Amino acid sequence: MQGIFFKRKEMTAAKQLQQELQNLADEKKAKHLSQFFKTGKGQYAEGDIFLGINVPVIKSIVKKYYKNISRDEITDMLHSPWHDYRFAALQILVRQYEQATENEQKALVDVYLTNLVGINNWDLVDCSAHKIIGAWAYQNKDLNQIEKLADSKSLWQERIAVVASWYFIKQEQYDLTLNLAKKFMNHTHDLMHKAVGWMLREVGKKNKAVLTDFLDKYASQLPRTTVRYAIERFTKEEKKKYMQKK
Repeated sequence: MQGIFFKRKEMTAAKQLQQELQNLADEKKAKHLSQFFKTGKGQYAEGDIFLGINVPVIKSIVKKYYKNISRDEITDMLHSPWHDYRFAALQILVRQYEQATENEQKALVDVYLTNLVGINNWDLVDCSAHKIIGAWAYQNKDLNQIEKLADSKSLWQERIAVVASWYFIKQEQYDLTLNLAKKFMNHTHDLMHKAVGWMLREVGKKNKAVLTDFLDKYASQLPRTTVRYAIERFTKEEKKKYMQKK
């Protein structure tokens, strides 16, 4: 067999990224994150598993590889049992979306929407929904997908709809957020109360009068957590006014 050489197959960018993540696994941090993200029996992220890598580190690794990772590879990562892989996959999608043509953006939105099963915790939603779903809806003047997500009866999809409205807030368009706040006024999950309150607070950062007008009408009907989040930047006297409505 002399003279015959077997060329070593190079690792793909996706595999290199995953290998770097595996090399940084930290059991102690993973245990802490599992508790923080409520992965215990009966909790909202039951069974999710972590490598234990900090967000800035994952983002720095993604930055090296995202351009050379295919949509199929992103899909595979979104179906990984490792939370860190799914977070990385969403960071890849966001970066690719921001640099894509309109046709490429549509394909990336489709990857997001056909793999919602992997977007199943609040950090995964919050790092991506406004930058992909919100951006697409605003740019194409099409709320259809956000409305479907809002009507899904799925906690994470409902949260995607709410957080997607952040893109509209940044463009000083508030109706979507306010309508979703009314729609989810009687939602039973604390994570939705927080998401709605957070988005209302973002409205207030852009236009305080819009937020106060909304709260004057609806504060007494909103969940206490939602109101508390919404008025976080208010004065002590203003906070007292709106919390007393509860």
